[in-house]
Amino acid sequence: MHETAERIRVIESQVLSDDWYLLKKTTFDFLRADGSWQRQHRETYDRGNGATLLLYNRQQRSVVLIRQFRFPAFVNGHHGMLIEAPAGLLDQATPEQRIRAEVEEETGYRLGVVSKVFEAFMSPGSVTEKLFFFMAEYDAASRVGAGGGIAAEGEDIEVLELPFEQAMAMIDRGEIADGKTIMLLQYAALNVFC
Repeated sequence: MHETAERIRVIESQVLSDDWYLLKKTTFDFLRADGSWQRQHRETYDRGNGATLLLYNRQQRSVVLIRQFRFPAFVNGHHGMLIEAPAGLLDQATPEQRIRAEVEEETGYRLGVVSKVFEAFMSPGSVTEKLFFFMAEYDAASRVGAGGGIAAEGEDIEVLELPFEQAMAMIDRGEIADGKTIMLLQYAALNVFC
């Protein structure tokens, strides 16, 4: 098998939108496994990379999540109020720097030790974003503010402290439908609350 870079010949790249983030249409030739070249066209949405984190308390068997409105989920037939793990785009920060700031802004908890658990592309068919996944323990003393996000950025966030078993049951009932959050809760089930 050929190295991936040798299998791609970019023919043309066109910016379709550079309003909120960058949407491009790219035409390229792809060297198939059988040795033939195939012309393909793809649109990619580049919004930058991000970080997410699950706050957990092993002794209480609890987690802290947030609830906020997500317009893309709303226009896809969901009520739009998603329960999620805190997250944010890196915006020139390191993944750990960004997730520390986001967690404090969104939940009011100041993080101690933060552990990176994995990285993943969340929608690699069309979105370039890679997410960095973290875990961190919390306790009552680590809550330094109310959270809620930054109103000027359109955030209106509710902080939820839930028993871990309840959070897992919410996945089964469809009440937690956010991919990154499901991944972190499953990781916790396998590695923290096992």
